[in-house]
Amino acid sequence: MKIMTQNELLMEYFRNNPCRDIPHPEVVDYVVAEFFKRTNTVFRDPDRQIRKLHQSGFLIKVAKGIYRFEPDLIQERDLEDFNQAQKEFILKRDGYRCVICGKGKIDGVDLQVDHIKPKDKGGKATIENGQTLCASHNFRKKNYKQTETGKKMFIRLYEAAKSIDDIETVKFCSEILEVFEKNNMNGHIEWKK
Repeated sequence: MKIMTQNELLMEYFRNNPCRDIPHPEVVDYVVAEFFKRTNTVFRDPDRQIRKLHQSGFLIKVAKGIYRFEPDLIQERDLEDFNQAQKEFILKRDGYRCVICGKGKIDGVDLQVDHIKPKDKGGKATIENGQTLCASHNFRKKNYKQTETGKKMFIRLYEAAKSIDDIETVKFCSEILEVFEKNNMNGHIEWKK
């Protein structure tokens, strides 16, 4: 009997449920349990696998956490990945540290080379479109738009600085958050002055 891959099980699930808006938890609960039942192994990171199916054109993202499989609308996308030489160049250029938090392997974090403009939105595998992120910030970026991640980060820093009366950092964060407001960027994320 052929061993089933995680990707094959996800595709089987969506093919068996065509033309239906399927909430993320429903898919994850099913595939995790079913994969264990069929293979006696744990399904690792179903979120990443679902995201890859969407990025490759197999699934339509209807809303946050809701996907649909439309057999007649599958679009094969040519997604560009960084080659090993590009990854090494980007890691070296960024000092082998996450460009958001500054942590690196010496701090015990896993570093990843990320597309600044996502692949599924036409981002190319070029040095200019690459950045080093820790696994945590790469995950957050994929789940929030990059500008949302940035705004949330500055709001957290603003609130932390305010709680310890760090006037200089409060002023710095205020100026940046005002730029978000001035440009009507991520207005759904509330900043309490």
